Amino acid sequence: NKNVSYTVLDKNIESTYAVRSSARLTKSLYDSYIRAIRWATDRVGDAGIIGFVTNAGFLESNSADGLRKCLADEFSSLYIFHLRGNQRTSGETSRKEGGKIFGSGSRAPIAISILVKNPDAQACGQIYFHDIGDYLSREQKLEKIADYASVQGIEQWQKIVPDEHGDWLNQRDNSFSDHIVLGDKGKSEASIFSEYSSGVKTNRDAWCYNYSDISLAENIKRMIENYNCEVDRFSGDKKNATLAIDRNPESISWSDDLVSELVKGRKLEFNERAIVPALYRPFSKCWLYFDKKLNNSIYKIPVIYPASSVENLTICIPGKGGDKGFSALISNLPHDLNLAPGMGGYQGFPLYLYDGAARASKNDLFDEPIEGDMRRRDAITDVGLAHFQAAYPGEQISKEDLFYYVYGILHSRDYRELYADNLSKELPRIPAVKKGTDFWAFSKAGRALADLHL
Repeated sequence: NKNVSYTVLDKNIESTYAVRSSARLTKSLYDSYIRAIRWATDRVGDAGIIGFVTNAGFLESNSADGLRKCLADEFSSLYIFHLRGNQRTSGETSRKEGGKIFGSGSRAPIAISILVKNPDAQACGQIYFHDIGDYLSREQKLEKIADYASVQGIEQWQKIVPDEHGDWLNQRDNSFSDHIVLGDKGKSEASIFSEYSSGVKTNRDAWCYNYSDISLAENIKRMIENYNCEVDRFSGDKKNATLAIDRNPESISWSDDLVSELVKGRKLEFNERAIVPALYRPFSKCWLYFDKKLNNSIYKIPVIYPASSVENLTICIPGKGGDKGFSALISNLPHDLNLAPGMGGYQGFPLYLYDGAARASKNDLFDEPIEGDMRRRDAITDVGLAHFQAAYPGEQISKEDLFYYVYGILHSRDYRELYADNLSKELPRIPAVKKGTDFWAFSKAGRALADLHL
């Protein structure tokens, strides 16, 4: 039960799958089917066989790298029969995934996993993989399963040797690590950008976005009025707040942080300056009520776009783990976290950062900015610029030139195809092309493309 805490089991996951994962967020490792794998692994002891039909996400997801490493260590043989069926994809990829194994009951890919612990085995972590194939209907897949009948029925098992990252499928190109990383929040290596930010996450888009600024203002005023009435009704009664609040979604869109504000008896005020233009979807601008009380997370957007009058640019790319490939889109407005749904949470890499805005935002995010109090600086690092200047001696390269070079490279078909597996699992790294003339070709193309996209 996902709402129940399993103290011993979750501690075992923490000390195995989570500790060996390179992912920053490991919350997904406490999913019910991964809990089941951990529970069964512990229960079977030193010898035995485990069979599961589960979501196949663990075969490729970034957060499951620790799980894959542990499975290879803990079992002598692993037989993975991938049934595909991932309908969170689109277009030709979706057609290749074929029918959903459980019909309308699932959109996720499915795998049959047979995990063997044999204490007498000569080697550990022998991984055998079989893909059911492209374009098959649900009925065709079920026929294949019936025909194979057992592990022995599949003659063409593919032997998998995990790479250093714990990847089994779509293993990365190791030359990717030779290039400078776009951004590094861990500050463990040189990067091109000193800061970057996730997009705005409202958790109540129907309220906080609108193509009409007038309708947006009316909606927000109505929700604030309803919320303040709830504050008056409860007057800090912590016991009743989460039980008896008005749950009508047409009155208020609740979230845990808003309930917390209610419990503390804090009222909200409408702020007209919080209505700002934003990029909600690709090439689709919207009005956004940009407010840290009514947006679930605003991340570092106030440092990038402290006021609607401030000029800036951000290169927006999907976060790791999206199902629909890689893309890049430039924006001159705050962007939504789910800029393109299914692509992973979008990160924005800015041309500039505004330092004074960070101090102001601690008091009131929407105080009128004092232009003289905000210090604009380049988001591209001196180290990042020096890296490319050293590659092209004699060329006069500015940080703005490098910004557009990055945008050009991220749209290179050769780059995307060569590093497709890397880009699905980690932030981009940017190569230095061989000649200075090639650098300028990408920089100028990136600048022209940015103008078109904007």
